[in-house]
Amino acid sequence: MDLGDHFKKLKPAMVHKVWGGTKMAALKGLAALEKGEEPLGETWEISVHPDGQSQLAEKNLGEFITQEEMPYLVKLIDTSDNLSVQVHPGDEFAKKHENSLGKTECWIILGAKEGAGIYLGMKPGVTSEEFEKAIRNGEEMNKFLTFYPVKRGDFFFVPAGSIHAIASDVFLAEVQQSSGITYRVWDWNRLDDAGNSRELHIDKAMQVIKFGDNWNNAETFKIQNNIFKPGCTQVIEHPQFNLRQVSLGAGEEIEIETLGLNRAVGILNLEGKISIGEESLAPYQAAVQNLKEKKKIFVQGQEAGSFLLVE
Repeated sequence: MDLGDHFKKLKPAMVHKVWGGTKMAALKGLAALEKGEEPLGETWEISVHPDGQSQLAEKNLGEFITQEEMPYLVKLIDTSDNLSVQVHPGDEFAKKHENSLGKTECWIILGAKEGAGIYLGMKPGVTSEEFEKAIRNGEEMNKFLTFYPVKRGDFFFVPAGSIHAIASDVFLAEVQQSSGITYRVWDWNRLDDAGNSRELHIDKAMQVIKFGDNWNNAETFKIQNNIFKPGCTQVIEHPQFNLRQVSLGAGEEIEIETLGLNRAVGILNLEGKISIGEESLAPYQAAVQNLKEKKKIFVQGQEAGSFLLVE
């Protein structure tokens, strides 16, 4: 099957996590969890990563698009508990030690309970020596991290090397490099039903975590609020992904020129229904087209809403 000149609707890969919530199962119309099954934590909406590929016409998306043509991954994340305190390596370290791309990512907050938020970056003055000593002593590690309360429309850039943890009761979209490399630092002393804790990766984590106030600040993390502005606006640019948000009124049509990056263009619809070419996307549905050059695409808002455009 050739992708041709049109966007094609995708089905996501479902990823169950111990910290997952209930929102996405309801949004996707999925059946109730079976006994012992972990809740749905992530849906990989646009992905050719071998750990979780999106589906196109009941086939893996990787049968149509290569990793080089899609060096990014787009997912939804829903939390009912805290994610582990973790860090991702950059490209050089990941290539040497994991034979993989590194993992820089960004978060678009889609919803959160009052007071919920994310941990991102070290508090001022934290040193690697005191941080590692605390890990080895089994201390609670979130006390070293900066906590940001969040609301819909907030944006955070999480470059490789940044310590972080998404806290409970947050619903967000994540755009990242197509990599699955995570070094878990601390997991809130969480145990499974058999009394086992999840594996930690302290030695590698300590090699890649970036300390110092020059890194751990709002400028590095490019924090924005209220990103869902009318029309098409640039959110972030990275060598492996370019992210724009588009907000339309009901019946409004917009013409968008792609960047001609010789790679796949993905759309994740967030709110309202949209039409693009032959496809109609409901909220939280994705579509992709493999474009080799600059091209104008036309999107119509059947209902007022917003979507993400990733290249």
